[in-house]
Amino acid sequence: MPQYGFVIDQRKCIGCHACTVACKAENEVPVGSFRTWVKYVEKGTFPSVKRHFAVLRCNHCDEAPCVEICPVTALHKRPDAIVDLDRDACIGCRACMQACPYDALYLNEDTGTAEKCHYCAHRTERGLEPACVVVCPEHAIIAGDVSDPSTEIAHHIATQPTQQRRLEKGTKPRVWYTGALDEALQPGAALEQSMYLWSDRAEPPRPVPPGFEPPPDLIAALDVPHPPSWGWHVWLYLLTKNIAAGAMLVAPLLPFLGRAPDESSLLRLLPEAVALAFLGLTTVLLVIDLGRPERFLYILTRPNWNSWLVKGTWILMGFGLLTTLSLALRLFDMPAAADVVRWANVPLAVFASGYTAFLFAQCKGRDLWLEKGLFWHLILQALLSGAALPLFLAKAATSEGIKVPAPVFFTLLAVLNVIWLRFHTRMMHSDPVARRAHAQLRATGAPGLTVLLFYGAALCALLPGLITTAQLDSVWLSTAAAIFALGGLTLYERAFIKVGQEIPNS
Repeated sequence: MPQYGFVIDQRKCIGCHACTVACKAENEVPVGSFRTWVKYVEKGTFPSVKRHFAVLRCNHCDEAPCVEICPVTALHKRPDAIVDLDRDACIGCRACMQACPYDALYLNEDTGTAEKCHYCAHRTERGLEPACVVVCPEHAIIAGDVSDPSTEIAHHIATQPTQQRRLEKGTKPRVWYTGALDEALQPGAALEQSMYLWSDRAEPPRPVPPGFEPPPDLIAALDVPHPPSWGWHVWLYLLTKNIAAGAMLVAPLLPFLGRAPDESSLLRLLPEAVALAFLGLTTVLLVIDLGRPERFLYILTRPNWNSWLVKGTWILMGFGLLTTLSLALRLFDMPAAADVVRWANVPLAVFASGYTAFLFAQCKGRDLWLEKGLFWHLILQALLSGAALPLFLAKAATSEGIKVPAPVFFTLLAVLNVIWLRFHTRMMHSDPVARRAHAQLRATGAPGLTVLLFYGAALCALLPGLITTAQLDSVWLSTAAAIFALGGLTLYERAFIKVGQEIPNS
């Protein structure tokens, strides 16, 4: 079986864009989207300036992160090494676009599905070369069987110096470059300006944090847009999911916080009601964000068990099932059994919150989301969300066994979240792209403002106990504490998702 790959000989490339046009015509690529494109980088100062070209595209990786993360096996590695995509299976979740460190995938707005270079498989299977290879006037693109030493591409790789993009990601790419400028292949290395060579930009230049400015004599003169793939649905999903998980994480602790409602009160159902309401909202957000929401059940009927989107779906289903069972047992006056179910639900609540860390770990194109310890940070966020619930419950009639007052518990979690934001996000990272990502997150001001809101939440929770001589309305203060805490989490999650997609991949 042949093992296909590409060589791009940038010594021959004249930047004519014939490959881009041929690809668009052959594969009906929509306006504004690209499967292969030419990036221009100018290096030097007048009059000694040289323009360098870089033909960028899918790398048909042997360890393709897009294949691993795709929840419905729409992306797959063929025996001939081509990474192909089945549009009839794709649900348009765009997770593959986050996983790819090469900006090689895009969402076709007309079909609602992802698309990418597929090595012109319909031509290759008939013994023809990809359209970009045929049309290149300089024979700068070489395609063929890399495993056969007699082929031109194998001979070129064996005898010529070559480069590959982003080897640090461990994707084992199957595109080799000869004579390319290193900075042209390195994302974010060149200065982005407000205009391109022949046109305005489709979007403003991406922000660059202080200390990471490219040299002034290295300019990206032409490139193509790669807008964010995930928006408000995703960062709001992080918030609603953590509220649901947090409610059930704190539910078994209510007796130890002195806030266990009487079994005759409807408030005994509050944790389950909050959890199920926000879990339902989480499901709605996930479904409506899909390019093809009517295909949502494909996650269950044709799952890729390597994808944490699939594992997360089953975790949320199990979490919802046990939460519903706990609610039903309380409704049928079986509090002892309901308490057992609450405790049994704790591991699922932990993973309902934290599985996203493993999902983000599969998003190899987003260095900010690869931070170590994200699992525990999500758990801390969920606990803070859930700790707001006891603030609204009346103190229990008896105090036997109580160890931590509810306001103190809430304040402790607020402080732990502050410590995380203050210290963990400032840790030095070995990868310069990760350092830039964290610096850019700090430059937005979101972590700092989140810290202030957490301090405000803690103060509101503690104030009735600190000022015992005044008549303070604890309901209003509890509401303020919850609003400050959830407001801080919202600001941080929004910035975390937004900034993660601002770091260039091409």
